[in-house]
Amino acid sequence: MSSDSSRLLGSRRPGYGTLQCEADRSRMEVTGYQTKPWRVALCHTCSVLTAGLLLILFHWKPSLEVQAKCKPCALSQADWLIIRDRFGQCFTTRVRTEVLGEGSLEHHPGARPEDRRTSIAIGVADEEENRDTIRLHEKEEQNILRYYLFEGVRYVWIEGRQAYCKVSVLDEAWTCADLHSSQAGLHQQDHNTRRKIYGPNLIEVPVKSYARLLVEECSASCCGSVMPITTTPPASSSSPPSPWGCPSMRQGSKAPRCRTWPRCQWASESVAPAEEMLVSSADLVPGDCFSLPADGMLVPCDAALLSGECMVNESMLTGESVPVMKTPLPASSQAAGTVYSPEEHRRHTLFCGTQVIQAKSYVGRDVLAVVTRTGFCTAKGDLIASILYPKPVSFKFYKDAVKFVLFLAVLALVGTAYSILILVKNQVPMGQIIIRALDLVTVIVPPALPAAMTVGTIYAQNRLKQQGIFCISPPRINLCGKIRLVCFDKTGTLTEEGLDVWGVVPLENNCFTPIIHEPRCLPAGPLLYVLAACHAVVLLRAQPVGDPVDLKMLESTGWCLEMMEEEEEEEGEPPAFQQFGTKVLAVMNPPPEEEQPQDRKHQSPLGILRRFPFSSSLQRMSVLAKLPGEDSAHVYAKGAPEMVASLCRKETVPGDFSQVLRHYTTDGFRVLGLAYRPLGTVSTFEEALQLPRDSVESSLTFLGFLVMKNVLKPESAPAIRLLRNASIRPVMVTGDNMLTAVNVARGCRMVEPNEQVIFVNASPPGHDKPAALKFLLAEPSQGEEQPEGEHRGDSSFLQPQPCHFALNGKSFAVVCEHFPDLLPKILIRATVFARMSPDQKAQLVCSLQELNYCVGMCGDGANDCGALKAADVGISLSEAEASVASPFTSRVPTIQCVPTLIREGRCSLVTSFGVFKYMALYSLVQFVSVLLLYTINTNLSDFQFLFFDLIITTTVAVLMGRTGPAQELGVERPQGALISILVLGSLLLQTALLITVQVLSYFITVSQSWYVPLNSTVTAPQNLPNYENTVLFCITGFQYLVLAVAMSKGYPFREPLYTNVLFLVVLILLFGLMIWLTLYPLGFPKTLLKLQSIDDLNFKLLLLGIAALNFFAAFVLETALDHGLLSCLRKLRRKKASKKVFKRLEKELSQQHPSWPPLNQPLFATPKLSIAVR
Repeated sequence: MSSDSSRLLGSRRPGYGTLQCEADRSRMEVTGYQTKPWRVALCHTCSVLTAGLLLILFHWKPSLEVQAKCKPCALSQADWLIIRDRFGQCFTTRVRTEVLGEGSLEHHPGARPEDRRTSIAIGVADEEENRDTIRLHEKEEQNILRYYLFEGVRYVWIEGRQAYCKVSVLDEAWTCADLHSSQAGLHQQDHNTRRKIYGPNLIEVPVKSYARLLVEECSASCCGSVMPITTTPPASSSSPPSPWGCPSMRQGSKAPRCRTWPRCQWASESVAPAEEMLVSSADLVPGDCFSLPADGMLVPCDAALLSGECMVNESMLTGESVPVMKTPLPASSQAAGTVYSPEEHRRHTLFCGTQVIQAKSYVGRDVLAVVTRTGFCTAKGDLIASILYPKPVSFKFYKDAVKFVLFLAVLALVGTAYSILILVKNQVPMGQIIIRALDLVTVIVPPALPAAMTVGTIYAQNRLKQQGIFCISPPRINLCGKIRLVCFDKTGTLTEEGLDVWGVVPLENNCFTPIIHEPRCLPAGPLLYVLAACHAVVLLRAQPVGDPVDLKMLESTGWCLEMMEEEEEEEGEPPAFQQFGTKVLAVMNPPPEEEQPQDRKHQSPLGILRRFPFSSSLQRMSVLAKLPGEDSAHVYAKGAPEMVASLCRKETVPGDFSQVLRHYTTDGFRVLGLAYRPLGTVSTFEEALQLPRDSVESSLTFLGFLVMKNVLKPESAPAIRLLRNASIRPVMVTGDNMLTAVNVARGCRMVEPNEQVIFVNASPPGHDKPAALKFLLAEPSQGEEQPEGEHRGDSSFLQPQPCHFALNGKSFAVVCEHFPDLLPKILIRATVFARMSPDQKAQLVCSLQELNYCVGMCGDGANDCGALKAADVGISLSEAEASVASPFTSRVPTIQCVPTLIREGRCSLVTSFGVFKYMALYSLVQFVSVLLLYTINTNLSDFQFLFFDLIITTTVAVLMGRTGPAQELGVERPQGALISILVLGSLLLQTALLITVQVLSYFITVSQSWYVPLNSTVTAPQNLPNYENTVLFCITGFQYLVLAVAMSKGYPFREPLYTNVLFLVVLILLFGLMIWLTLYPLGFPKTLLKLQSIDDLNFKLLLLGIAALNFFAAFVLETALDHGLLSCLRKLRRKKASKKVFKRLEKELSQQHPSWPPLNQPLFATPKLSIAVR
């Protein structure tokens, strides 16, 4: 095997191989290691000598085990790999091998038999010199495949690339022609080889056994005293990381549902070259061809549709409840060489896990599809992987918590050293010294801390559930409290889901005429036919189903859809279908005569020959249709007005196109452009299927506008006003028209009436022209296309008043590529993003996160899944299965859930801070009291420890998180960092106070006339009860309760303490119990707790007075800190620049003179220079 190539990075030492993979989800660094037997033996010996502690370390740090047992080597020779993903997390996995037979795996599935060879070929299809091959290892004349599994995905070793690549790269270069040539299916030998290389078509979720869960939890508790609040401990590649507080048990409860789904043994009718056979869905491999039953099925893999049409429910993936029409993959000569892409050809792709409702064949008897992806490489697999292996929550609170616990651990070591010196001086037996020293460690670092910190989150999650908001990632609730910006989708989120037809704006003599509100009143002609035929509506059980826009448009015409049923196809075409002289997909019949206007009687039906479905990237759809008795067909198209106009002949587009479009879009209407074109003779159905889309959708004749009304949800404006009043930026991200989006933004008060809107228009570089950027001031009657001379005012700079930027997807792409230095400034002020594709939405969210915004994303899930997953807080308003990719799902489809989530997040975050401070101070109280007692050679009794830990601390810590969120959403945000002046100042001052009170109580006790010193010649519990122990027990008991009250402050993020009735009642009972134990400890409690009788009532009252003084001082101290005592001290320091990028940019823009941006002045991008180095 050859040595590492230049693709291998970081190979400083001979034989050391590190590969950096650059794929979206799998961008990672892979390092190879080879097992050495002597190292393995040495590790086993050390594990025995350390009584298993080394095994525990290896369990939580698998990378250490690999580094200890193995030696770095070339990737081609590795049997273990250490993988560092894009988040910096380390995983380990074993390299596996598979013995292959004499089969082959060609680059394309339809390869000729004489071209087959015993190698795995990838790369350019027909260029032998460029073909990349995997030369399989030969061992005893057998082919050996090397691969590993990571997050469910299989990665195979490609010798030509000197890299492990995702197994799906083997079919990345398939063209449409390759897929169509695969209708013959695979030979059995090729199928078996592919089955070994691709693995089974299963999405397996590892579920740990209860025995393993028990071992892991026990080992975790052993490490818990050192690192008790690690939120995501390192995990091996066989198990996804999970929060430590409730890790694997939760996984065990929800995973079986995911595990059993892909194991459904669906018998697919696989088409092989010589025969058809029924195979299990688990045995499907890329290249297999299978037929779909007419009554539908659950798709077991990603597949390209080769023939027929399918109506598919994709709500599982997209959240879109409307069924989608799938058409065959283009087979024309123009499209044959196009490389197949699931995203670009998604209208021809059946995705794994989606439900085919019905399948219809128009040429031949079978609806055929070819498998393109299996297992975790499918769309369903990617969705499940995003749930199992999510982006880790990067929150400063959790990182600071770990640092603070490390500080407590260091403090524990200091206290342990002190206690050992004192106990040795007091001549305590060695066994007792060890026990007491270890006991001190558990006192200062409480093992219950992680559970206590999750209490507030659990209460918040339950409150959200009661309001119809469900959460699958509880740590994200705290992140909600830090949100500074929320992106909203428009349709279905800010506005109602449905659209109503407002009317049609036709053309007459190439000029627009007044709007016609009743499309059924239109005369017979292209405009009526485009409304009646240009849609993807189908009949399902005699009911029309399809996109809501299509359904409303068809309903407005009154025309009826007729399609052939399976029985009719067998009996022959009905008369309605025979009148067109060729086979048709569907027939559009005019409404009954009694429903037609008196002066407009339509008799002729319309036959649909072919549909080109809507594509968000193309922004249009079209159909081929013909009238009875005519040989020629017509193309009818509808889509985004600008896109449709660009496909029309210029002389057919009216001169006032932009003005009329602006007239309707600025009023908030959704506008579609309509066009048609007569084609030549199309004599057969097969001929229509061969026509390429690009040539059909060209040289069109513009017909007019379809105007639809989209109503704003009544809850949108109040919710946006709440967010803006709380200084949380709302941003709209939509695929709709720019002016429509701006109108909706004004309607929901994202943009106030007195605030200006500036259009950011960017154009890509052209012939000898660099990319250009221009800022245009909007007016009520102005849009993007308005000439420069019509802009108001002569100043080239914006007047100093609030402004909002608005830009479309094309401008956003140009700015990202050619103006990266201006992108942050534009994002700081941009409020409306229109015509954004799903990928651009996700890119926008990531760009905002780079400015240090904590970004929320709220959408209906239809095309927002990528953005919902990329955001810090994703909120889906859809209950479809795709919503599981989002941390939060709201049952009520309005944006009122956003302020609710933020209030709950702030409440949960403040609760987490309060509980953390309480648990830390509880540890310090007990730590100080135990050290004082150790100094005089005594200690607390076992039942005193139990009383404090269970009856007081645990009860208080669990109940103090029940306090609900404040009703108002204020401007102030909760603290996000534990390592801050406010938190550390509070801890230090409270610690000083509690030490002072305990020491003072001790000295007051020993100064009493009745005081009798304890017997220091023996140790506790032999010298119990005694006065010192009893006094400190009473004082520290009050301190635990005092701290609980002080740390349970409400304003401004939580409701007042008295609203938490159960917590208040428990506090009163515990205070009463401590007063009783201090004044009149009688009977069994006194004996059990080993309390000394004190007859001096005045002294007991003095102890109560000290406790009251402690309560007053602690409460005043916290109140003073809340009202800015430390902020005053902070002002004395020199001001530092904010660490957050967006704050620095906001300050820079506010101080810029003249005000930015310059209006009406084109800015040009600096040409990129490419320097060739020889």
